[in-house]
Amino acid sequence: MEHLTILYRGPLASCDYDCPYCPFAKRRDTPQQLRADRAALERFTEWVADQDHRVSILFTPWGEGLIRSWYRRALAELSHLPHVERVAIQTNLSHRVSWTSGADPSKLALWATYHPGQVPYERFLGKCRELTERGIRHSVGIVGEPGHLEAARRLRAELPAGTYLWVNAAEGRAYSEEEAACWTALDPLFPLSRRPHASRGLACRTGETVVSVDGEGTVRRCHFVPAVLGNLYDGSFRDALAPRPCPQDTCDCHIGYVHLEPLGLYDTFAGGVLERVPALLGQM
Repeated sequence: MEHLTILYRGPLASCDYDCPYCPFAKRRDTPQQLRADRAALERFTEWVADQDHRVSILFTPWGEGLIRSWYRRALAELSHLPHVERVAIQTNLSHRVSWTSGADPSKLALWATYHPGQVPYERFLGKCRELTERGIRHSVGIVGEPGHLEAARRLRAELPAGTYLWVNAAEGRAYSEEEAACWTALDPLFPLSRRPHASRGLACRTGETVVSVDGEGTVRRCHFVPAVLGNLYDGSFRDALAPRPCPQDTCDCHIGYVHLEPLGLYDTFAGGVLERVPALLGQM
């Protein structure tokens, strides 16, 4: 194995926001659940440190990870490992970003989402500008709800020119051509998110060079296919890694369809697949 990309999702399910479109809004983990999540993450971090092949990691917690010290510490520590090419996390940026000073900015990246109504606009924008000043790679996104359009337009106008603003289609929403055009004007790649991708039978990197791992170390090809390939910690997953077509009818999440080979998105996001930063940002 030369390089493995891991999507890690531990048991953490609590978040400090209460977005109406999220089932994990304002959910609280018990102290016991938080201890279990911390132990699982520390075990995973130790496993990555012991590897002798290149690794890239995207943390995709159900909740908000960066309000927890163990996620900030893990990201910083992993960024300094020579065989780790990229370590990234999906976050609402509610926590201060000064912790990034302890990380290697050439390895660390953040996938940030703005949630109108959950945080003052200026506070979120200030965090984005601070990340830029600190040299931390990041993308900024928003859910394409009708009520978010003006906030998205303001973000695009006021974010640093080099920051990619992505728009996720709201789940289950059918966009008119006029609505889609408004969102595409802000994010030229919005059409990728607008409709689920027919995926059954298509070649996909998941299960070969990309895997999903949970807090127990259970390895699956991705978050959206339940079949188990093995376990990370006993090494049983390694023999199961192989090219295989997608078994699902559709794939409608960026962290899934970005790995579908016929879409060619490894070229579109070359160098920024995990943090959702397009390679030709300046030409969009």
